[in-house]
Amino acid sequence: MRVANLSNTGACTAEERATSSHRLAALVFLLALPSVAASQAVSTSELRPVDPYKISMSVSSVVLHATVENHRGALVSGLDKDDFQVYEDGALQQIDFFSHEDIPVTVGLVLDNSGSMGPKRDEVIAAALAFAHSSNPQDEMFVVNFNEHVSFGLPADTPFTDQTAQLQAALSKFKTRGETALYDALAAAIEHLKKGNRDKKVLIVVSDGGDNASKHNLSQILAMAEKSDAIIYTIGIYTDDDPDKNPDALRKLSNATGGLAHFPATLADVVPLCERIAHDIREQYTLAYAPMNRKQDGAYRVIQVKAKAPGHGSMSVRTRAGYFAPSAFQAIAPVAGSQSNQP
Repeated sequence: MRVANLSNTGACTAEERATSSHRLAALVFLLALPSVAASQAVSTSELRPVDPYKISMSVSSVVLHATVENHRGALVSGLDKDDFQVYEDGALQQIDFFSHEDIPVTVGLVLDNSGSMGPKRDEVIAAALAFAHSSNPQDEMFVVNFNEHVSFGLPADTPFTDQTAQLQAALSKFKTRGETALYDALAAAIEHLKKGNRDKKVLIVVSDGGDNASKHNLSQILAMAEKSDAIIYTIGIYTDDDPDKNPDALRKLSNATGGLAHFPATLADVVPLCERIAHDIREQYTLAYAPMNRKQDGAYRVIQVKAKAPGHGSMSVRTRAGYFAPSAFQAIAPVAGSQSNQP
């Protein structure tokens, strides 16, 4: 987001980010050569210039975004490639690409505007803006407002924005009233993420977790989320006596995608929580490897990532839990999952 007084501590320049992404794109291309030679099938889209903010994946590479925390839950930065070990189905893999850079992301803010959220609306808007101010200036964002109806906050000709004024207008566009179609809103948001041109895709969901108006159900949304490359962070805002609360649904959405579910004790905690989520996204490591198992059998492959470095003590790594290997010449389909490993 383009905002005043944004701290750039630890961030790299746009040129550095583009250079790093191009290096990874080149790596992925080289890794893919055996499969291309075998299939003799290369689409014209594969030959187009690579977007500087998009990391390409092929049938021969797996790209992971990993968050590392110490035993106190604090984010760990400053690790090197040799501090990580990646396992697929228990077999140690060779890490071919490593980066710890603040690359831009595509972010969807999915906000509950149902009647039950009325007293919390001002804090939710403030928290969403705090997230934007703490995010990478080149993130592209969109807003999904929902009650029993689902609407995109930005104008129809503006699918994404990096402008604070546009984002604030999108957040404030609708008043809280009506019922709740959380699952329909998530379905729309997951589909809209596909239009983004950033490598990482993230959804921030703020709701009490209830749903009484959707055409979709939770199982359908979980299936969509698991097949997407989105990381979903959920923030549950409700009181103990709130009849619409459904924290289990929010936990399942986050756990299925490698994100986190948060339940702030007070409304005052929501703003710093959103700032922490933004920091979490910006501090992720990127790892890429070519699987030793080259079979295209459509089987599920379990991923485990560990981190160990002198002076850091016990660390846990959160990333997606695995992926389905391609069948025939289909590309690897990332399967997100909350995978946290602690040696």
